Amino acid sequence: MYSFVSLFSGCGGFDKGFIDQGFKCLGAYDIDPIAVEVYNQNIGEYAKVYDLSTAELPENIKGSIDIVLSGSPCQGFSTAGKRRVEDPRNKLLLVGGQIAVRLNAKYFIAENVMGSVSGEHKLYWNELEKYMIDNGYHVEFHKCDATKIGLPQSRKRIIMIAARGAKKIDIEMPLFEPVSLKDVFNNIDSAPNHDKEYLSVNSSEYKIALKIKPGQKLSNVRGGERAVHTWNIPSVFGSISQIEEQILLEIMGLRRKIRNRDFGDADPVDITTLKSRYDHDISENLKVLIAKGYLRDTGGNTIDLAHTFNGKYRRLCYTKVSPTVDTRFGNPKYFLHPEEHRAITVREAARIQGFPDSFIFKGNKAEQYRMIGNAVPPKMSHWLAAQLNKILNAANE
Repeated sequence: MYSFVSLFSGCGGFDKGFIDQGFKCLGAYDIDPIAVEVYNQNIGEYAKVYDLSTAELPENIKGSIDIVLSGSPCQGFSTAGKRRVEDPRNKLLLVGGQIAVRLNAKYFIAENVMGSVSGEHKLYWNELEKYMIDNGYHVEFHKCDATKIGLPQSRKRIIMIAARGAKKIDIEMPLFEPVSLKDVFNNIDSAPNHDKEYLSVNSSEYKIALKIKPGQKLSNVRGGERAVHTWNIPSVFGSISQIEEQILLEIMGLRRKIRNRDFGDADPVDITTLKSRYDHDISENLKVLIAKGYLRDTGGNTIDLAHTFNGKYRRLCYTKVSPTVDTRFGNPKYFLHPEEHRAITVREAARIQGFPDSFIFKGNKAEQYRMIGNAVPPKMSHWLAAQLNKILNAANE
């Protein structure tokens, strides 16, 4: 029986695939006590609460270790967050490799978001890659798309596999049949962790949800049929005139077309440039739109939309893949059920991630969504475990 040690194990998504493939867990470690409790309840009594930032384990692990798994925090890398290069959690990427080398593991597998290999953030992967190579490991990177492993979500991840003393790692990329969101949500009503919380009929959130169709989102910074603008919902955001709407649409286009900065995807619009688009004075219209909360004065003779988020109240669509399941999935201001005016339940999020209904989540709702959103999908780890099983068997022949 092959063995593994799990670092930053969370609730056990990474580990479940390896356990199911017959691997033996010699230890799992995570700083979150609720995640460790859920892990031990569902996977087995292997996990301990421990801060891995010291790059040390709390105990000596005896025997030969085949694999070290590392699912270090992604928040500092993720495009869904603030994406700070100096986020101290980013350094934990290297910690996994340091522990794997110290344990003399045959293989080291690290998983993280695609944002971790773009821009300045890539320096952390570069440092880890160099460290593993310097310590006698052959390193390969693989991109894994959740839709290719039978999950209905647009989740893409980067996976590093380091093999001690090897020259090549024979990994076959997965290619499963696509799965629809409707199939995943089928027969879910009696499943655990499926408490539905409907929006209050009199709330602004409900009025917004009424206007959002499957596949649409609330967004003032994009056009097209997928975007519903705040000015399309006057019962919540206030009425505007036809000329005021035309001005808002003009600004929506100009802010992306005429760029001043070399970052982001839009800039405030020069008022003189905006006015040149009209054969009459729109100064009063701009003042009214600022007063109504649709525009904001950004100084220096520039103006911008007041709401510049690129998509809230995203309503999932049964016939399309879900956005990446993240820690915000339980908030209706970010994600809505395909048909009902409510957020995605814990069980629905878990199913999209590939957790079986027998996997029970504990803690408050925020903790449960956080565990699911941060987890490596079990189907992804199942594919990885099958590949490593094949490689280890071949090496022992």
